[in-house]
Amino acid sequence: MRIRATVAAVSGALALSAFVVPAAQAADAGPSYRTEVAKVLSHSASGRTAFTATSAPVGDLDVSFSDFKMVKAIKVGTSAHVNTFVTYTLTHGADVDITADTFLTGPVLYRGSSDDPDNVLGGDAPASCVKVTATTASCKGPIDIYPKGEFSSGLRNSEAGTWHAAALAVDVDSEKSAIQFGLGSTLVQRNSRLTVNASPEPVQKGRTITVAGKLSRANWEDHQYHGYTGQAVKLQFRKKGSSTYTTLKTVKSDSTGNLRTTVKATVDGYFRYSFAGTSTTPAVNATGDFVDVK
Repeated sequence: MRIRATVAAVSGALALSAFVVPAAQAADAGPSYRTEVAKVLSHSASGRTAFTATSAPVGDLDVSFSDFKMVKAIKVGTSAHVNTFVTYTLTHGADVDITADTFLTGPVLYRGSSDDPDNVLGGDAPASCVKVTATTASCKGPIDIYPKGEFSSGLRNSEAGTWHAAALAVDVDSEKSAIQFGLGSTLVQRNSRLTVNASPEPVQKGRTITVAGKLSRANWEDHQYHGYTGQAVKLQFRKKGSSTYTTLKTVKSDSTGNLRTTVKATVDGYFRYSFAGTSTTPAVNATGDFVDVK
């Protein structure tokens, strides 16, 4: 979703609305996934207390969700729109017409607790569903993340890490809705970059090679890449003609993310730095830098 969810100390109606209000909708997708869903959920959830995570759906629409599948991690940089899709099974009552233009369903991700999320991410458009049986359908819906610009998702650096998954459905005609929390989790991570430069090149056998580099990651608040400090990074080497890298040593990034170490020149080959990643930052390998040993 292209908004930031601020739902502390609000009614259940407002909390649920925060989960389901994206800012854009395809012109041919029926009722606005921004205005209509918010209006229906605010009305149908009026007077409820804040929701808590549960395996059962909350609401008055006869639907439930299962087999929720998504990527294990989503890498988000400083500016580019990130789009990923979620699949799930929708089970519904016989009185729910999922083929109607006024029926909307889709996935959402939330950071923190379901009754007081720090932030919420959803899709620009609702999911598309294909009937499987009289009361089940296979659905596929987007999650759209905008780290920068007019439609910014409002991500903060502190929000990198584990996000939880939910799914919702609304029937605009009947003004009924339901949302189900705790369907899974994924990592939303600050994208990483890693460089390497081995010198001098060429070099005489037995002489010292200096291998420099830098580990950096996206800052979602100023939309630039900054050094990732104090991280263990492996220096690896691959002989010319081989396809396998071998770890030579582990180096820690300094206060600005820089890496620097030395090794002895032995044979022609490629040096690279390799970072294993953390829960907030994805793993990354630098492109190997070739050194010709004379």
